Amino acid sequence: MHTQVGRGGGWRRQLIAVGAVTSLALLAACSNGTSSSGGSKSSGSAAALTGDCAQYQAYAGHAGTKVTMFASILSPESDSLQTSWKQFSTCTGITISYEGSNDFESQLPVRVNGGNAPDLAVIPQPGLLAQMVKTGKVVKPPAQTVTNEDKWAPIWKTYGSVNGTFYAAPMSANMKSLVWYSPKAFSAAGYKVPTTWADLMKLSDTIAKAGKNKPWCGGLASGTATGWPATDWLEEIVLGKYGGDVYDQWVNHTVKFSDPKIIAAMNVLQGWMHNPAWVNGGFGGVSTIASTTFQDAGSPILTGKCSMLQQASFYEAQWPKGTKVGPSGDIWAFKLPAADPSVSDPVEGGGEFVAAFSDRPEVQAVQNYLSTAAWATSRIKVAPGWVSANQGVDPAVYTDPVDQLSAKYLTDPAATFRFDASDLMPAAIGSGKEWSEFTAWFSNNQSVAKTASNIDGAWPQ
Repeated sequence: MHTQVGRGGGWRRQLIAVGAVTSLALLAACSNGTSSSGGSKSSGSAAALTGDCAQYQAYAGHAGTKVTMFASILSPESDSLQTSWKQFSTCTGITISYEGSNDFESQLPVRVNGGNAPDLAVIPQPGLLAQMVKTGKVVKPPAQTVTNEDKWAPIWKTYGSVNGTFYAAPMSANMKSLVWYSPKAFSAAGYKVPTTWADLMKLSDTIAKAGKNKPWCGGLASGTATGWPATDWLEEIVLGKYGGDVYDQWVNHTVKFSDPKIIAAMNVLQGWMHNPAWVNGGFGGVSTIASTTFQDAGSPILTGKCSMLQQASFYEAQWPKGTKVGPSGDIWAFKLPAADPSVSDPVEGGGEFVAAFSDRPEVQAVQNYLSTAAWATSRIKVAPGWVSANQGVDPAVYTDPVDQLSAKYLTDPAATFRFDASDLMPAAIGSGKEWSEFTAWFSNNQSVAKTASNIDGAWPQ
């Protein structure tokens, strides 16, 4: 998951404050009017927008309106999100009232079922999208949004669809298969970046035996989304050990958690992140992984108390201001190797999708804008650690080295790419029982067999 940052979307989820609510009440001198390609229907005639605002003419005619948006994206990530549409809001006069919550996954169904749905929701789990569609409250996107979506690879449209019907345009993409580390610390110790799983495990053992720090640190705490980072760890192993076909069968429960293949993958994770000699650098024993927030998990790398953290590309936003991120900097990342070298370049990714609960013209205007390469470009420019798979985005726009690294793997046609499994599973599992069971696995040393059995038992019929 997410939360970008998630996990999730989420980029799941992401981030430090809980439930930050911000409203952009920016007014523009626009009168009601019609829209052109890329915008939405309106009545009357819109005054012509000039200067820098001319690019938003398609969305004119809705001055003085407000659109509410709910997501799991928290500050500081949400700060750049709101900056990305500031000019759009100023020029069109549409106020985007944004609310981010660490309890997004549990609160969205409550609000929708209680008749208090937001106009737009940024959903990081296709499983949760399917749950919302079942309520009958999700509105199909306008024609222009559907047209804009064609700039994404076809597989992304399937992730925003339920039973073959397209409901939510992709908003972001993130690279999950990364390991963060300190190039300076590696160089000083004479360590080389591992390119195979066997080398990664050997390096972990070498660091542990040196006795100066623990090779790994980690954190699962994320409000009501607590547990999601551990689901990512297992997903990386399943994809890298068995490839895409078994991964897909696991997502749809043809291959159960109690299947020997998944149990074997869980045992690999047990030997990796449950190894008391290897974790949890800077925080304590294995059980502290469950109580450490995912946002704080990587901080011991900067103090030399741990060497590595497996986390997504969006984790870049968590490094303190002033941290140099790059191949020769304070922090950098390498691709997590495949658990089985026969699997061709496994890449796990995540993303977020914009679903609407209203078809008001101003809501459609915002929905259309967020599905364009123009908005994605604006977001990239103000948000290091944020990547789009929109093929209309000029690759030269990426100036951040992590974004460049992520885009490289996310767009590699030879890669074995799959979306975050827990985000694809039914919401009761992927953003529910799996999170709680994985948390118990780490916090209470619950057995692999019991963890798998409990998740299988909760799978919706």
